[in-house]
Amino acid sequence: MAPMVIKKGPTKGSGGKHRNALRGHGPTPKAEDRVYHKAYREKKIAQRRQMADPRLAARRRAAKFTSDSDDLVIGRNAVLEALRVGVPSLQLYIAARIEHDDRTREIVKLAGTRGLHLLEADRLEMDRIAHSSNHQGVVLKVQPYEYSSLADLVDQAERKARAMEEVNSAETRINARPLFIALDGVTDPQNLGAVIRSAAAFGANGVILPERRSASVTAAAWKVSAGAAAHMPVARVVNLTKAIESLRERGFYTVGLDGGGDKLVGETGFETDPLVVVLGSEGKGLSRLVREACDAIAGIPISNMVESLNASVAAGISLYAVARARREAAAAAETAQ
Repeated sequence: MAPMVIKKGPTKGSGGKHRNALRGHGPTPKAEDRVYHKAYREKKIAQRRQMADPRLAARRRAAKFTSDSDDLVIGRNAVLEALRVGVPSLQLYIAARIEHDDRTREIVKLAGTRGLHLLEADRLEMDRIAHSSNHQGVVLKVQPYEYSSLADLVDQAERKARAMEEVNSAETRINARPLFIALDGVTDPQNLGAVIRSAAAFGANGVILPERRSASVTAAAWKVSAGAAAHMPVARVVNLTKAIESLRERGFYTVGLDGGGDKLVGETGFETDPLVVVLGSEGKGLSRLVREACDAIAGIPISNMVESLNASVAAGISLYAVARARREAAAAAETAQ
């Protein structure tokens, strides 16, 4: 019987039975990442030394209480003014071994009266919290402002107007008609604070701000408003043009304030209707889309020597003009009865 011949097949390469043995394990780890290497032990020693650095420890402790996004009032005069006008605050940082004067004594007294957390920090911690060394040993952390929704503001204004319609007084009925002021591109928080103050003084129902390219209600705006921000609701909208269009669907008219207006403030014919007065930024004025969305463009007569008015000044003048037009309409209605 002839012996059986076994033929040898082709040699298997990396794709054969030894594929797993030939598979790579990735790049070689760095020496400092190998737990058995001397460089790893040296790295750990350096990390422990860094963690023990008192300056870095101060930064870590301060980071527990503050962040870059916190709204802070810095300096003795600024903190004292903020506490005097009642800016809603969370806690007060006082430098350790601070040399007290009349301002710091009143600051501590007001903070205690309002039930604020008083935290003592060393100089390095204070520098870290304030992101500056010019804090004079006093830093106040204020609460973030709570904005209202535009729908809520409109609902409240309309409910108030409907309730006042039953009153037997033309002046009360007309003055209760909704009035809002909107800001287009006003980026200075102090201007915003002054506008809020004027809105409260002339009985407006709220202030409308766009979310982008606009000032927000910070501690600076709150101080300039002289406490009016506590009573005047502010709404933020994604798109001011669309907000104006949605208000038009609910019966509002919109008057934009611009130097090139073809009418004067207070004489557009919309003053006694539910109204939105829109102010642009100083210099640039109203944006094109917002201007096109307005029902009328009105101007304030000023001298040729002045190119434009500050936004807060223009807000006060325009709101006064609306209030005067409503008084005159109420007087005419009373006379006609």
